[in-house]
Order: sequence, then structure tokens, then C-alpha cells
Amino acid sequence: MQGFAVNHPRLISLVPFLFVLLWSTGFIGAKYALPYIEPFYLLFVRMLITLGVFICLALALRSRWPDFRQGGHQAVTGFLVHACYLGGVFAAIKWQMPAGITAIIVGLQPLLTALIGWQWLGERLRNLQWLGLLLGLVGVVLILQSGQSAGNLELRTEAVIAAVIALFGISVGTLYQKRFGTGCDLLTGSIWQYLSTAVAMGLLAWSFETREVIWDPTLIMALAWLVFGLSVSAILLLMFMIREGESARVASYFYLVPPATTLEAWLLFGESLSLVQCGAIVLTVLGGYLVLKRS
Repeated sequence: MQGFAVNHPRLISLVPFLFVLLWSTGFIGAKYALPYIEPFYLLFVRMLITLGVFICLALALRSRWPDFRQGGHQAVTGFLVHACYLGGVFAAIKWQMPAGITAIIVGLQPLLTALIGWQWLGERLRNLQWLGLLLGLVGVVLILQSGQSAGNLELRTEAVIAAVIALFGISVGTLYQKRFGTGCDLLTGSIWQYLSTAVAMGLLAWSFETREVIWDPTLIMALAWLVFGLSVSAILLLMFMIREGESARVASYFYLVPPATTLEAWLLFGESLSLVQCGAIVLTVLGGYLVLKRS
């Protein structure tokens, strides 16, 4: 079985927006889980559970397994998209960076992906798409600067470094998957991705963390959501979108994630949301629309 067959146009059109909704909650799940467990060990446990789920799905659906070369490419994608991105995000949040601000920094991905893809993959962007990318970038910067001017941001250097690593990991990983990962079954390809991530997170956890866990119900529920809502559902949707669309178009959906996460963090944790930030969110959404506009 070559992944999942999704052919209905209306269902396909809903995939990106479902992905944005799911992906934005990953920052919230991390915020709930990290008071009870260290970031790398949390990701190690999450990857092991996810591996079990994907192996069961692949066997049940009789998915085609990739050859060693394809598996190697998937392992590299996993290291970039999961280990670098998730490791960076979770570490930044653990080091007291607000979930909304973490999402905003990582939200620079569409512009970075478009610039790299322009050089690496030779993808052409129309002037309107470039305008959309720039508007989205302005929106992200406005959200960040408005928080700084309000004096409610005291970002630790290590948290910023972790967020930047996450930004480059997801940007380069998306392009790498588009160039080298196509033609691989979504389920079995993801198994290779999560395997490499589990190894990386295990090495980091055993090298730098105590691996002490407080098994609070909040942690258990957050971990369940991170596995089934994010690692299973959202990642399959992301790999599907990468396979079916241009990398710049796929990356532009990430511009919608910071506004969604900022709103969720405001509702759930009381993270501030000023009028300037609300206006910047509108600008960000407009930028994403221009990138996605077909003509």
C-alpha cells in the first residue's frame, strides 16, 4: 500500500487546515508535559510509543517497506524534522520561552524554506508569492517585537539557540524530504524517521538529563496527544502535503501556526496578546493566503 489514497478534492483541500490545527497544539502539549519530564527524555518516550503504533499500522495495512537507501533518506529527514525541530522546540519551552513566541520564531520557516528551495530545488515563485512571504515575515516580526516592547519577554540565550535550531531543522528537513523522500510509503518511511529520532533523543537524554519523571495525569494525557494527535496524525498529513505540493506552498501553511498557537496559549496559559499582535496575526494570515493563491 503506497501510503493513504486520498482522492476526493474536498477532503484534500481540508488537509492543510487540519494539519495547522493539529500542529499548533504541539507547542501547547509540550507546555503541559514539560513540568513533569525533561524535554529529550519526553521525546525519547514519545518516539518509542510512536514507533510501536506505526509498526502495527504498517503490518496491518501491509505497507511496502523502503530499501536501505530510501530508509537512509527517511532517517535523515527524521533527524531534521523531528530530532532537530522537536528537540529544539521542547528545549526552548523547557527553558522558559513562551509557547507562542517559540511558535513565532519557528514560524519564520516559510521564508527560509522558500529561499533555500529557490536555490536548491530551482522552484520559481511569482511576485505575489514573494509578497505573501514577506508580509508573513513582517507579521511574525511584529508579534515578537510587540512582546519585547511590552517588557514581558526575558528570553534565555540557550532557549533562542534551541528555537533557531528547530527553525533550520524543519526548513531543511522539509526540502530534503521533497527532494529525496518522494516515492516512499508514508507509514514505513515514518518508521525510519522516528527510529533515527529515538536514537538521537536517547543519546541526548542519557548524556545530559536525569530522566526523572513525575507520572502525573496531565503528563499522561499530554503524551497521548503528542503521540496520536501530532506524531501520528499531523506528521502523516505533513508528509502527504510534501509529497503532493511544492515545498514553498507546503511551508506557507506554517505561517498559520504561530497565530493559532498564540491564541491557544492566550486562552490556556494567559500568555499576552496585544492589539499589535492581533493585527500582526491578520497580516500573517494574509501573507499565507497570497502564497497559496493560484493566480
